Amino acid sequence: MIIIVFNGDRYLAEAVESVLAQSFSDWELLIADDGSTDRSLDIAREYAARYPDRVFSIAHPDAGNHGMSAARNLGIAAARSALIGFLDCDDVWLPTKLAEQVEVMDAHPNVQMIYGRTQIWHSWHTGVQADDHYYDLGVSPDSVIDPPRLLTVLLENKSQTPTTCNALMRTDLVRDVDGFENRFRNMFEDQVFFAKVLLAAPTYVSSRTWALYRQHPASFSARAAKDRVVDRAHLKFLAWFFGYVLRTAPANPAILAQILRLGLRQCWAVLRPRRPTWSRRP
Repeated sequence: MIIIVFNGDRYLAEAVESVLAQSFSDWELLIADDGSTDRSLDIAREYAARYPDRVFSIAHPDAGNHGMSAARNLGIAAARSALIGFLDCDDVWLPTKLAEQVEVMDAHPNVQMIYGRTQIWHSWHTGVQADDHYYDLGVSPDSVIDPPRLLTVLLENKSQTPTTCNALMRTDLVRDVDGFENRFRNMFEDQVFFAKVLLAAPTYVSSRTWALYRQHPASFSARAAKDRVVDRAHLKFLAWFFGYVLRTAPANPAILAQILRLGLRQCWAVLRPRRPTWSRRP
């Protein structure tokens, strides 16, 4: 299991404790530091010293900050287990996550990835459970979905698709698709990775909740939305997507046409002129 952290000392211990609390005990945890300047690396090393056979602290050779994709790839390169799951330092796993996911993977040997519902977690701060919510999964859950159905759901961008804090994958698949793309440092890096996975392999989608996705104004996604950089990042993702699909085109021309058509529709959705939110009196 891989936790990535960059200046996340406020939350890191809670994330690690959620792994330690798993009812499934056959795991290793790699804490990949991405050049933190706070106490994150110290916290990671403290856990590694406390659990030397299960928790490992790793960092880039130059101790620099290279972005979320490079940090996850650092963990992938060091991983020794047959399955890989990711957890950002400010998110939390529920205690039965690994046990329930491994059980499903064992029952479906053709499945290469599994994910379920991710709770959008506001109540950690507000104390009001009604502030938490879910997004629709976009498909009927508790079933195996073959490519490219979930890829089309990802492109449509209207439902919850795999989240890095929720999905569990076979390590061979993660390495076969070459992991994350390092040039996507902080935004759409997850969609890039999951687009490759969903194009390649069957996935089990569950109705169960396994992860809490913490919402706070200091998160990169919250800051990016505030700074209005999401559209540019989305276009960068779509440009990469067209190149990747054309290089690894499915054998079925109809499937290829469907995927590219959806991608073009998303480009238009980002680029089309938008009505102003204000009105001017004559």
